[in-house]
Amino acid sequence: MIDAYRTLAEPAKGRIQRKRSRFLSVVMPVGSPEEVDARRTEIRRAYHDATHHCSAYRLAATPDPIVASDDAGEPHGSAGPPILRRLEEADVLNVLAVVVRYFGGTKLGIGGLIRAYADATEAALASARIVVRRVMTELLIRFPPDVNSGVMATIHQCGADVRDVRFDESAEVRIAISPSTIPSFRAKLREATGDRASAEVLG
Repeated sequence: MIDAYRTLAEPAKGRIQRKRSRFLSVVMPVGSPEEVDARRTEIRRAYHDATHHCSAYRLAATPDPIVASDDAGEPHGSAGPPILRRLEEADVLNVLAVVVRYFGGTKLGIGGLIRAYADATEAALASARIVVRRVMTELLIRFPPDVNSGVMATIHQCGADVRDVRFDESAEVRIAISPSTIPSFRAKLREATGDRASAEVLG
């Protein structure tokens, strides 16, 4: 479980040239495989006259990130993997990188391609603004009103954010909390309320 991750605030671009081949790179924040597909389609349309549209992405997931890369017609391993390695070295998640190539008439060889796709990705990342996003999980806490003080004290101790409170014959509080703290929060909640409160993960 991760409580925070590095990502991009907005899209950024880079550009390099190797032996008359031009490499234009775009890095952008994304949130799902479906959004990755949509953004890649947009870029292919925007640079429809390019020779290749190579890409890689990293998406936040538990226990490990979702990662993929695409050589898009370049020799195997010469484009997608070096793009992905640059994303990994930058330690960013929920990011898509696409590098489009306009062939200049001179072959670069496998080593040259690997360096070119890596350097193009690095050029875009160098111009990007990296931000840290917190990961929060919502919990719904149900409890009898007479243990309210114990519930609220536990919420405060664990640094959770209260999103909604409802009191009736029974009480409900919706909170947002860092995923890694949920087990300890539940243990403290049981102790503070005599095991009379439940905490259900929402979503």
